Amino acid sequence: MTAGRPSKPIEQKRLLGNPGKRAMPDENSVVLMQQVEQTPEPPRPLLKYGQDLWDRIWGMAATWVSDTSDLELLTMTCEMVDERWNLRVKVMQSDDAAMRRGLRELDRQIVTNLSLLGFTPSDRSRLGVAEVKAKSKLEELMERRAGRFEDGAN
Repeated sequence: MTAGRPSKPIEQKRLLGNPGKRAMPDENSVVLMQQVEQTPEPPRPLLKYGQDLWDRIWGMAATWVSDTSDLELLTMTCEMVDERWNLRVKVMQSDDAAMRRGLRELDRQIVTNLSLLGFTPSDRSRLGVAEVKAKSKLEELMERRAGRFEDGAN
């Protein structure tokens, strides 16, 4: 049983101007990890749905998921997704209550693992690795200007 409502993500507090006036972490204290440049190969073979999740996670979360410290958790989660797909097919064919409970437990484990990997705004905020921050007009103009210089136009 939880003790009240979950805390509001830091991104949302900053967007609203911190209406509760509680102390928030300094924006400069966010820890940056080395971003993965290429999708690593899974350490163990995955089936179709596990491989799809593997590819999606590295495509979305390469900035905060580590190819060293998070590798085993991510691999296990992808294997669970493969297992879930196989178990779901059996549940749909047999309507066995015990298998259905096993499927729901597996669902909970997958959600827990995805949460540990930072796949909700509050999880990313708790991990201190990401905040959604809108670009300022100055940042947009500087980025556009830098792009023109790279293209050779002055």
